[in-house]
Amino acid sequence: MDQQELRTLEEKCIQDCAPTCTAACPVHVDVRGMAAAIGRGDFDTALKLYKKSVPFPRIISRICDQPCQDVCKYGEIGDAIAIRALERASLDYGEETAEKSRPMPKRSGRIAVIGGGISGLAATYDLARKGYAVTIFEASKQLGGSLWKADRDYLPARVIVDDVQVIYDLGVDVRLSTPIDRTLSELRSEFDALYVAIGPHTDEAFELERDEYGVIKVDPVTFATSMDGVFAGGGLRWGKEMHSSITSISEGRRAGISIDRYLQQVSLTASRTGEGGYESCLYTDIKGIAPQAQVEMAHHEGYAWQEASLEAKRCLQCECMECVKVCEYLKDYGRYPRRYVREIYNNLSIVKGTRYANTFINSCSACGLCAEVCPTGLDMGAVNLDARREMVKQNRMPPSAHDFALRDMAFSNSEQFALARNHPDTTTSDYVLFPGCQLSASSPEYVPKVYGYLTDYLHDKNVGLILGCCGAPANWAGRRDLFESTLARWRAELRAMGDPTVVLPCSSCYQVFKTHLPEVKIVSLWDVMDEHGVPERTTAINQVVAIHDSCSTRHESHIHDSVRSIVHHLGYQINELALSRERTACCSYGGHMWLANRDLAEKVVKRRIAESTADYVTYCAMCRDFFVAQGKRAVHILDLMYGENVDQSAIRRGPTYSQRHENRARLKRKLLKEIWGEVMDGQQAHEQIKLTMSEAVRNRLEQRLILTEDVQRVIEYAERTGRRLLNRESGHYLAYFKPTSVTYWVEYLPEDGAFTIFNAYSHRMEVPGSGSA
Repeated sequence: MDQQELRTLEEKCIQDCAPTCTAACPVHVDVRGMAAAIGRGDFDTALKLYKKSVPFPRIISRICDQPCQDVCKYGEIGDAIAIRALERASLDYGEETAEKSRPMPKRSGRIAVIGGGISGLAATYDLARKGYAVTIFEASKQLGGSLWKADRDYLPARVIVDDVQVIYDLGVDVRLSTPIDRTLSELRSEFDALYVAIGPHTDEAFELERDEYGVIKVDPVTFATSMDGVFAGGGLRWGKEMHSSITSISEGRRAGISIDRYLQQVSLTASRTGEGGYESCLYTDIKGIAPQAQVEMAHHEGYAWQEASLEAKRCLQCECMECVKVCEYLKDYGRYPRRYVREIYNNLSIVKGTRYANTFINSCSACGLCAEVCPTGLDMGAVNLDARREMVKQNRMPPSAHDFALRDMAFSNSEQFALARNHPDTTTSDYVLFPGCQLSASSPEYVPKVYGYLTDYLHDKNVGLILGCCGAPANWAGRRDLFESTLARWRAELRAMGDPTVVLPCSSCYQVFKTHLPEVKIVSLWDVMDEHGVPERTTAINQVVAIHDSCSTRHESHIHDSVRSIVHHLGYQINELALSRERTACCSYGGHMWLANRDLAEKVVKRRIAESTADYVTYCAMCRDFFVAQGKRAVHILDLMYGENVDQSAIRRGPTYSQRHENRARLKRKLLKEIWGEVMDGQQAHEQIKLTMSEAVRNRLEQRLILTEDVQRVIEYAERTGRRLLNRESGHYLAYFKPTSVTYWVEYLPEDGAFTIFNAYSHRMEVPGSGSA
């Protein structure tokens, strides 16, 4: 990821976009923060936030034309938030803390502000605070300009006087009753910069370029005029009396920025986006929010303390966070994608030091739900997969995150399970069943039944069979090399079988083939069954189930429809989950979340199974196994067709990791023998090692991802080489073996032709002289 990619990704996350109210406000008052503070009764903080953006808060809280309220999201469902009333409440009930003012260093440059209206006062306020010597020329006998024309009931004179006093406090040279009787050129020779803010006057003494309507030409970004060092704003710019006091303040402040830059001799136009009012890019979902009426004031002078707090609580606290709302992974780390992509970038850029985002990067399931709900389609799964590939390339990928899954994949694609056969007595195949590694491990008994179904229902076609892993684990692990070699293998196998159509029960396999082997013809098993009919069996009687759609079929609506059609045909009623079809949630298997972050994976599963009390029907073996492991009644769709007791299937725990290997190996032997009449070669040396262990030890090995074959290999190596340690107190042996990147240690004792296991653990430290396969 380079910096351009980083910026592009950051810009796609709109969570940091200002709420519509703040964006529409020409001076960008933090309305959301102010309302939150008032809602919890913290008027001091509310006042501080308000004054941060508004230099004359008492005036504006009474006469602001409220462009913010016009775009308030609450206004789309009910009464908009009474923002100006809340601003006034912050002044009424908030305590003004004395600012810790450090004298600004005096800056060179004298500035003249012509006109003491609110726009000129705003420019003066900012420039004086920056240390410039500012002189105001005001033709009338008091500062405030058109403010004095306002209804005194709304804007009492004392409010104007009190707010304008800050100009005198800043040491500004105020020259009242001083109309300009010189040309701007003459005045410009005395001052280094001018800001003209005298209202909609057309005094010919102002020798500035005008448009065809006689209005002085002013740059809309910098407020520069045709004369060097002269800037203009307010009514003068518009050629009419300004009716928006808050816009006048904004223009004065923006002109002040330009004058400061002009005197500093830097660009007047750089980084000026977001000034003034603009349309927000923030998305806020308001569906399902019940409207509440605006809180009424007991007295016309403004809200009472409690009234203001109640009104502020109506604020929606607008934000996007659509992805975080539906993704436990994004929620768990407490931030949002804009922050996350920056952390990933920093993690990949580290040359020396700790890479704190490793676990975050490897914990993503890459399910795509974030992109589905994101208004801009930002896909954190794709970002994380790219990061994993880069970590592998940098040789920085921790083996603990994906090693187990890669070894499981290696087993599935080894001689112990992998198989590619045309139907007996044929040399090519029209169709080939690719059941995948996980269905073959979880419910191997269904694979021969599905193969038999295909040969029966597609009786005029040759149906072959391929056993193995599609390569998804390598892709999730960032191992592009291993993934590509696996794809090449299946590409070659299918070519040798006559380029058949691949029938896929597994959703992950379906997505791998569709995305990475586009030249291969594929079809979902569920589409085949929906078209040709499901196996005949006694149907259920109006039992209600919920379908958990596999995340890898997120955009495969035809599969969603076929699965539901099959379930209906089998006699079940369907209760749709809130997150289903294209918005389905992951079970934590995808992306190896269950390996990289077990605590998070458990949260993900528990969140998903809490969505409905109905039994879940899945069409992914791992989804079913993970749900049942957390106490949720769940069945695979094949259980509804072939299971002997569906009720028992709903509570049957999935096999252990060791049993999964054994199930695959047995399945291959069974299929070879029963369909092709072949017998596999004998056992390897370590497979002849017989083990006994307590249930507690067995569970401990399962938790530590240590397989039975791992233990067998350690003991076979120790017994064959004599490399073992004897604990004289317990009488137990301790031995180790390092077949790949992991060293396994086993505490055992030979007994009656078998080996009793007391403990086992693994690590990835380098042990000098350790054995190797």
